[in-house]
Amino acid sequence: MQAITVRDRDAGLAGMSLTDMPYPHAAENDVIVRVHAAGFTPGELDWPATWTDRAGRDRTPTVPGHELSGVVVELGYGTTGLSVGQRVFGLSDWARDGALAEYTAVEARNLAPLPADIDHAVAAALPISGLTAWQGLFDHGRLTTGQTVLIHGAAGGVGSIAVQLAREAGARVIGTGRASGRDTALALGVDTFIDLQTEKLEDAGEADVVFDVIGGDVLDRSAPLVRAGGTLVSIVMPPKVQPKDGRAVFFVVEPDRTRLADLATRLRDGRLKPVVGAVRPLAEAPAAFAPGQRTPGKTIIRVTED
Repeated sequence: MQAITVRDRDAGLAGMSLTDMPYPHAAENDVIVRVHAAGFTPGELDWPATWTDRAGRDRTPTVPGHELSGVVVELGYGTTGLSVGQRVFGLSDWARDGALAEYTAVEARNLAPLPADIDHAVAAALPISGLTAWQGLFDHGRLTTGQTVLIHGAAGGVGSIAVQLAREAGARVIGTGRASGRDTALALGVDTFIDLQTEKLEDAGEADVVFDVIGGDVLDRSAPLVRAGGTLVSIVMPPKVQPKDGRAVFFVVEPDRTRLADLATRLRDGRLKPVVGAVRPLAEAPAAFAPGQRTPGKTIIRVTED
């Protein structure tokens, strides 16, 4: 099969290429998925799990990309809950080869059934962004109706989903980002948009929940904006500056089949719409990782035609 591999950690993007790889092995409780579409996180080449397995052993060449939508073609020993020929979407394990490949092995519990009327490219934009947005807002941020949430990167993959979920929950939403994302964020329903390049973040006012996907100086400057009893949530790094009278939380998204199924239902009902940016073929995946390729929404790699 063909896959995008990275053979040298020090080489970074220069070491990424489309190559031939052996067909994956289905371990116990695994399924083999023929990948139709895949998503990736631009910073994943910096993750330790991209380069080593859970025992710390080198696993290069490595296949990146951990969001996928496709069809089950093989079941591992003891696998239940899914069947051959079934459309699925979900997450591949951080410490195993990912989804930028024609076939990939995934733990069955990390996948959810995909309705026939949802396009694979749309579904591949949902697993990390959807689960991260839900867990950040509600599991960690404890956002409730009538509260105010400040969402950084409101036009991006995670931020755009978070805006929609927060609006449905009855929250007031302040979004931030680049000027190029203003129209997208406003169309999604933010009440106020702050251009971080030309406007002052501090003018956003206080919020019950601040959801950070940027880190660095923006994260530090966000802590004073957290209302008493509120929560600063980051998916980038542990906050160095703590809210004066609130909580600070850093988390890594966790697979959740039940929540994935719920997100798919919202998608079918029209209550949720992932913002899909560019859709590129597998051979162009290395270029999609390159800095400066940011567009509103999430870049998806089309691996196999439906």
